[in-house]
Amino acid sequence: MCWQCDHPDATLDDYLDRVRKMIRTYGWMIQYVEDDKRPFAYTIGLHQRGLPELVMTGVQPQIAARLLNSMAHLVVDHGTELQPAMHIDQAEFLMEVVEVDHPDVHLLMAVNLYGPKIRALQLVWADNRGRLPWDPWWSHGRRRQPVFGRRALREAG
Repeated sequence: MCWQCDHPDATLDDYLDRVRKMIRTYGWMIQYVEDDKRPFAYTIGLHQRGLPELVMTGVQPQIAARLLNSMAHLVVDHGTELQPAMHIDQAEFLMEVVEVDHPDVHLLMAVNLYGPKIRALQLVWADNRGRLPWDPWWSHGRRRQPVFGRRALREAG
């Protein structure tokens, strides 16, 4: 159930106060957006550190929270710098970083706190055979994974 559903008399400002408190306490929080076709989750709070927010689509809330928190710790606590086209092997997930084209369209609660000029990086995950959604045979059952940006070309190295 969503916070607003559990607090029908509360306002957006009430929720934003809760978000601010969580960010003060933990450094960031995870916002999950429930949607039958396009569920996604993102961090709120990295922007105030001069970092892009992180996004994942098509995963269940618990998995999104675990992976986004883990990646946020790497970025904040260990100084890991995420770049578009970068591959990350995190636990059982292989991911590629994609810059989100219009974070102001998708990360509404972050926009409510920080304004429309936020940046975001999406952690695009591979299927169980290591294929990413732009690969012709990508498949993860009936689950979809919308990508909110364009894949950057990897530099030969």
